[in-house]
Amino acid sequence: MNRDKLKSQLSSLALSMFRKDFFGIYHGSISAKTESNRFIINTKEAVFDALDEHSLIQLYFKRDYRWNQASIDAKIHFSIYSQISDAKFICFTMPPFTTAYSLDHNIITPKDYFGHKELGSIAIVDPKQFDDWYDRVQSEITYYFQTNDTDLMVIRGYGVYAFNRDLHEMAKKLSILEKSCRLLMLDNNSKDHLFD
Repeated sequence: MNRDKLKSQLSSLALSMFRKDFFGIYHGSISAKTESNRFIINTKEAVFDALDEHSLIQLYFKRDYRWNQASIDAKIHFSIYSQISDAKFICFTMPPFTTAYSLDHNIITPKDYFGHKELGSIAIVDPKQFDDWYDRVQSEITYYFQTNDTDLMVIRGYGVYAFNRDLHEMAKKLSILEKSCRLLMLDNNSKDHLFD
């Protein structure tokens, strides 16, 4: 695929996800594998509602000076791309309802039609402690994807990692997941107030 077109697609999706509060100003990551040994990812300074030529950088699997400019999540994206052949696009987001729901639950079982049909039940991964999470994250996320038949990983209090062969399919699943978690929280909230 044309690299400029790919960057345009990543920018467009990032803006859409930013507007839905999946990305913060400097929080999150999005990437696309361009060849067998390289990928495009946002830089450390990327603002997700305005990704442009300067906020996306191409990295080779062999590390060089460009890695210093890349997102803190570049190592995780590299690990997934190098070990999972189905990964063409990857993103790390922190959708508010999914992340909030993950704080008090161990599994997401959507009650809505689209969540039930498209996602089924999704386990919530507990990182146990955040103190050394970034030391463990690269290997734990890749291992989770390799040992579980899923392209979504919900991490308690941290966010969601997703990969897919198709950018729009990845975005669709994240959107359905967020909507399902919002509905679950609204349903729980209405039951809590039933006896007020």
